[in-house]
Amino acid sequence: MKYLVLLFLATTMVSCLSSDDKTPTAVEAIDYTAINEEEINAYLVANELESQTTATGLHYIIENQGDGAQPTATSNVTVAYRGHFLDGTVFDQSTEGLSIGLDQVIAGWTEGIPLFSEGGNGVLLIPSHLAYGSFDFNGIPGGSVLVFDIELISVN
Repeated sequence: MKYLVLLFLATTMVSCLSSDDKTPTAVEAIDYTAINEEEINAYLVANELESQTTATGLHYIIENQGDGAQPTATSNVTVAYRGHFLDGTVFDQSTEGLSIGLDQVIAGWTEGIPLFSEGGNGVLLIPSHLAYGSFDFNGIPGGSVLVFDIELISVN
């Protein structure tokens, strides 16, 4: 019996020392910054659009600046929008307007919406690092550039 216990302990110790690491590894994030920039530039050329770009890589087109209050990154705003991918597939929209805090949304909105004043409208082309990154989220594939046609209805 004593030898069986020793054999069991030895087997257990050897299996614990195994070099075959079976622990799951975290999925590595992919940096889509350069790819997204190429995709956005191709979209702009194909649609004969000109955008301005912020230091973070957000592209924006102001069609109408608006003449009301201008929000900050922490303002609560009401925005009518249509969100779509570069191929035109719509993934979300609110024609009546969504009221939300700009500190509760993707970084592209937090940075982009304050570029407009109340009554303003335009387009935000948001690279994945300012949206959902390289991972799939709620039907949006990882690495996706998001395009938002927006109208800033009000700063609440």
